[in-house]
Amino acid sequence: MVDVTQTTEAQDAARDVAAEVPADAQEPQVAGRTEGRIHRAWYVAAVTFVTILGAAAFRALPGLLIDPLHQEFHWSRGTIGFAVSVNLALYGLTAPFAAALMDRFGIRRVVALALTVIAIGTGLTLWMTAAWQLILYWGVLVGLGSGSMALAFAATVTNRWFTEKRGLVTGILTAAGASGQLVFLPLLSWMVTEHGWHPAAITVALTALAVVPFVWLLLRDHPADVGLAPYGAEEFVPKPPPAVGAARRTVKVLFSAARTGPFWLLAGTFAICGASTNGLIQTHFVPAAHDHGMPMQAAASLLAVIGVADVAGTIFSGWLTDRFDSRRLLAAYYSLRGISLLFLPMLLVQGAGDVRPPMIFFIVFYGLDWVATVPPTLALCREHYGEDSAIVFGWVLASHQVGAAIVAFLGGVARDNFGSYDVVWYTSGALCAAAALMAVVIRKGRRAEELAVTAA
Repeated sequence: MVDVTQTTEAQDAARDVAAEVPADAQEPQVAGRTEGRIHRAWYVAAVTFVTILGAAAFRALPGLLIDPLHQEFHWSRGTIGFAVSVNLALYGLTAPFAAALMDRFGIRRVVALALTVIAIGTGLTLWMTAAWQLILYWGVLVGLGSGSMALAFAATVTNRWFTEKRGLVTGILTAAGASGQLVFLPLLSWMVTEHGWHPAAITVALTALAVVPFVWLLLRDHPADVGLAPYGAEEFVPKPPPAVGAARRTVKVLFSAARTGPFWLLAGTFAICGASTNGLIQTHFVPAAHDHGMPMQAAASLLAVIGVADVAGTIFSGWLTDRFDSRRLLAAYYSLRGISLLFLPMLLVQGAGDVRPPMIFFIVFYGLDWVATVPPTLALCREHYGEDSAIVFGWVLASHQVGAAIVAFLGGVARDNFGSYDVVWYTSGALCAAAALMAVVIRKGRRAEELAVTAA
């Protein structure tokens, strides 16, 4: 016979458990069981994409300001490059702490505050009269704000909302920054050329502010907030409690990861990635092309073309990352990037100020490889560091921006002392070859080895 008392107690316990779960979460939706509806994770990814897209305006501006600020204030290119390098360094060093702060206070609060700081820092540059103010406003304030909007933001969203197609989603979100460059570079270059740099700075500040309500109203911190399981998950995942001691945890994760070889190889390769993209091309391509007689708007349009190609290249890289060995992908990306940089000085001289087909080919080729390194690098972080992968990736991203900062500064110094950027192009090409070799020797993570054994 069935014990009626035990049955009743079991039913009461089940009701108590159900009461503790949000109403929408009692029947969580998982991939393949949404009855034809699009999973909410894709809407969150779309909001994140648009947010990064709008915030990319301030990333497009520094390379356009070197010549105007040099002419107006008579500051050396090395001084202006130092302000940009502070921005890039803080962009990277803030990222791992921002990932931990998102675990503590939520994604919405951190991102909304970051956009506000960016708007304040950019707006204050309108009243600057000394170089230290440029370093403080654009270097420190915008650097801190942009660091909180770095790729660790995309990594956190991907880790929380997706268990499948993470490589593809990472590629899409990474491409958002390049898309923002595509949208804003031609407009900002036209403003700087026709009306000076002040209207461009105002546009960047207003754009950052305009994104704040969009983030606050539409972005959600975790699938459990709306009663859903992550995309691809087979069961509901409760929202973890806020993580206390964000700074302590961030530093602890760094010390733990620093005891492993893959961390230093990933950090080294990504430092070279930043040096050859944000620090080199994004900061110095426009003034370098201008040295050879190319109008600023034409050079800025070429950078926008890099943004077009980067969208396709990064998304495709995410698709490849879901299917092939990330280490081999990184080796291929860095090798091709290094080879292309060795041809750039010749293309600038032959162009003599004109935009010719070989230069367009270089721009498209370089754009396809611009941040294609992000999806496989993030995948390797997941393989080796699991739940801490977003914070570890934040530290790896810090090395990316430190590399970018060094080249942004040294590139300006090289231009002041040698009269050209040729030595910078050749050195960066050699560094990319070293990064390809470093990528090859990264060992497989424990998770990848377990999946290989299971598949066998």
